[in-house]
Amino acid sequence: MIALGRASGVRAGGWGHAGRAVRGPPPPLPVLFVVLVAAPGTRAAGYETCPTVQPDMLNVHLLAHTHDDVGWIKTVDQYYYGAQNELHHGAVKNILDSVISALWAEPSRRFVYVEMAFFSRWWHQQTNATQQAVQELVRQGRLEFANGGWVMNDEAATHYGAIVDQMTLGLHFLQDTFGDDGRPRVAWHIDPFGHSREQASLFAQMGFDGVFLGRVDYQDRELRQKKQEMELVWRASASLQPPTADLFTGLLPNVYDPPKHLCWDLVCDHDSSMVGDPFSPEDDADVLVDHFLDVAADQWQSYRTNHIVMTMGGDFHYENADKWFTNLDKLIRLVNAEKQASGSRVHVLYSTPACYLWELNKANLTWSLKEDDFFPYASGPQQFWTGYFSSRPALKRYERVSYNFLQVCKQLEALAGLAANMGPYGSGDSAPLEEAMAVLQHHDAITGTSRQLVAEDYARQLAAGWGRCEVLLSNALARLSGSQEAFSICPELNISVCPLSQTSARFQVAIYNPLARKVDRMVRLPVSAGAFLVKDPSGHAVPSDVLLLPQPEGQKPSPELLFSASVPALGFSIYSVARVSLRRFKTHTPQPISQKPGSAVLNIKNEHIRATFNLETGFLMQIEDLEQKLVLPVNQSFFWYKASRVGQKISPPSGAYIFKPHQQKPLPVSDSAQIHLLKTPLVQEVHQNFSAWCSQVVRLYHGQRHLELEWTVGPIPVGDKWGKEVISRFDTPLDTKGYFYTDSNGREILKRRRNYRPTWNLNQTEPVAGNYYPVNTRIYITDGKKQLTVLTDRSQGGSSLQDGSLELMVHRRLLLDDNRGVGEPLLEEGSGSWVRGRHLVLLDAVGTAAAGHRLLAEKEVLAPQVVLAPGGGAPYQPGTARRMQFSGLCRELPPSVHLLTLARWGPETLLLRLEHQFASGEDSGRNLSSPVTLNLQSLFSTFTITHLQETTLAANQPWASGSRLKWTPDTGFTPTPTVPPLDPASITLQPMEIRTFVASVQWEEFAWSHGGDLVQA
Repeated sequence: MIALGRASGVRAGGWGHAGRAVRGPPPPLPVLFVVLVAAPGTRAAGYETCPTVQPDMLNVHLLAHTHDDVGWIKTVDQYYYGAQNELHHGAVKNILDSVISALWAEPSRRFVYVEMAFFSRWWHQQTNATQQAVQELVRQGRLEFANGGWVMNDEAATHYGAIVDQMTLGLHFLQDTFGDDGRPRVAWHIDPFGHSREQASLFAQMGFDGVFLGRVDYQDRELRQKKQEMELVWRASASLQPPTADLFTGLLPNVYDPPKHLCWDLVCDHDSSMVGDPFSPEDDADVLVDHFLDVAADQWQSYRTNHIVMTMGGDFHYENADKWFTNLDKLIRLVNAEKQASGSRVHVLYSTPACYLWELNKANLTWSLKEDDFFPYASGPQQFWTGYFSSRPALKRYERVSYNFLQVCKQLEALAGLAANMGPYGSGDSAPLEEAMAVLQHHDAITGTSRQLVAEDYARQLAAGWGRCEVLLSNALARLSGSQEAFSICPELNISVCPLSQTSARFQVAIYNPLARKVDRMVRLPVSAGAFLVKDPSGHAVPSDVLLLPQPEGQKPSPELLFSASVPALGFSIYSVARVSLRRFKTHTPQPISQKPGSAVLNIKNEHIRATFNLETGFLMQIEDLEQKLVLPVNQSFFWYKASRVGQKISPPSGAYIFKPHQQKPLPVSDSAQIHLLKTPLVQEVHQNFSAWCSQVVRLYHGQRHLELEWTVGPIPVGDKWGKEVISRFDTPLDTKGYFYTDSNGREILKRRRNYRPTWNLNQTEPVAGNYYPVNTRIYITDGKKQLTVLTDRSQGGSSLQDGSLELMVHRRLLLDDNRGVGEPLLEEGSGSWVRGRHLVLLDAVGTAAAGHRLLAEKEVLAPQVVLAPGGGAPYQPGTARRMQFSGLCRELPPSVHLLTLARWGPETLLLRLEHQFASGEDSGRNLSSPVTLNLQSLFSTFTITHLQETTLAANQPWASGSRLKWTPDTGFTPTPTVPPLDPASITLQPMEIRTFVASVQWEEFAWSHGGDLVQA
């Protein structure tokens, strides 16, 4: 029967066609010992080792593969070593040992491997002899790497920067280990639960020739099978010039499982080995071969060439590889020898995704064009996988903060050189956090769809990575500031905990800005009681406030120090804080505001924005942009959906994956909120208390052009036996005509339409869950004149279920499992049950809205890093001048350019990515959508670029030598645009373009020993 695993109904889609075809090997091949040759200009580069096919037959390509989740039911280590197999069978080390042995036993066999998090660990544990044997298998094309990322990342909850990082990590390992022989030609995303357009764009820019997908909506799949559009060209950017972001896309016939009755793994349901002995009464070969041919014939009806593919593997398959391969050997022999002799026109062969793709390319057909994405994903009626957009919000936030911190560490590692890795604080390294972050992009990690013990292990890996990065940060700051301080970060600032600031009468605050432009930022630190004097890097006093914030009953009020800081591009500013009085100091405390029936209102405002609250309900009721004279009634409050309680596999309840509300209309958390008002020269706040488990602070800082809503939700009560899915909803009178807009992995914006799919006539079975989309950084609605945008601080699910309305799911706590394989309800206890986050609200005219949300999202994803020190540290070296302010850039980058990556690449090389962060035509106010040209010469203050090489996005092949297979969509062929010669003094970025460079550099010695030269006021 079908193999155990998600694709068989356990966490699987696969409710459409159950079975699909298989394939076998070519004859004993002299090609086994052909060396991969990178022939200049040849379109077949990397495909020379593919097996021989039969042009006048149906060729069935058998893909022997294993899908190895980097954590799910078990932790990463448990899956690697095969521990706790009573929870879930899986032992990746044994799989790789077994596969390599089986490949060497029979030269025609081929195998596909994907997850470098596992393979790199296995590789480093092997002897030199085994490594050489594996290198030969790779050279011969018999062990093929598909995708090649550290993990097979999720596509809904992942930020594009983190996707690029994890793919780069895996592909860099392959390039270092196997050279161009090991470079994957094909992306392989067979298990993510829906597919984003930005992911396809990134794959194209990485140089992939195509991608194969496993999970697509059941209605979409059924229609594509009928129309023979299971293979297509995906145009994945509305800004990049085709075919830059065009990607050939194949939809696999059976998610990623083998056809029914053709599974020969230890974990397969009931399938036994093929006997293949005509003298045995147990011989079942003829029955299985006929079944195979029937499956192949049926599958062929949905595809256009004389080549089809069958995935022969599944979750953690091939621990006993010999069993799988022995049965496939028999199948191939019986079909190709006996059945062909009887007139069959089916040829079976061991193949790989790249070799199958190569045959499709040689068919020289015209393919249908897709320009939207594959969200949301439903595996059947009432089975929308849209709950995971919001599952485990605490972990989602930890991942986003860790991405921020990792970029800070990598930048400092690049700016300070080797001094960041070895210094007064010990050995520092960004690699452990980079690997932990890569693991978090796995499609069962950031999604929140693992078991609780695994989610805790993911958090443990992040925490361990932070530790090594903190040492690096201390080494780098000491070198760049010229002072050895006892640096410390405060990871619990979101709950007002920071031991150094709360116990010290004087201390220093170093603020590092990872953006390539100056940033002004409000700094908020918990302190002890008293009045404080804050001085900027030049020694001048800056305005500050002490806020006395209420705490839970029985706890003392907690003072917080607030001041505004200015930090130069890619640099730091050090502020000095001293307590000057314990008496007669002025503190600001939120004052209770009594509810008043009728039309009474309350305002908070600054020079840009005014927010108005209804005193009868305590809810936000209106936002005004004072400069643009825009007024918009906005009613914001919290609601919760009752989670469905009854379900089976064909109609599951809400769970870690599935969102299925019991009823369409959510219930209000409260009909009113108790409110307190806080007003100081630097900030104005309205504190709203909706219930014992839901509260919010609506905040306006001085000079701020957006409204900040800091919400706190949890622990969500479930004593009434109802699971709850909590949303923040904004209701306005905007006439949005069913449309709303969401970002794709934090980059391009996609237009959404309620109860509609661009590529088929939707039969909507879930009016709420079926209209939810992933929101990575922002969602907005507009009537064509005004635009209301809400930015998020983590990935969430969101929608517009009524015209003028916008909602985001902030937390969910559920009592039932949704039968997708996790086997436990999403019922977080402990720290994950209580969540605090922020929504940033922008009201803009449509023509200027992009500048607002683009630049604000950049500031939020890469926020300044606050580092504290007691002060009074020794000089870094005798005679070193102390530097209170520093910038790593000699000049700021323009606002349309984002410094996506600055990281160490080798002993004397850095990895540099520059990104145009505006889409074509989206900004009419400041001309930010125009191409921009940069001069990289003398751009950085601590090093000089001596040589620059442009590469593909993942930096695993030179841009000049990279060439992808050409595909023709039904809209016509588009030639690849020519690229002018590389000139470091003139680097042009088109809208939404990312350019990647490996730079040879020489660090400037003067930067470390002379303080004054690099100080930027």
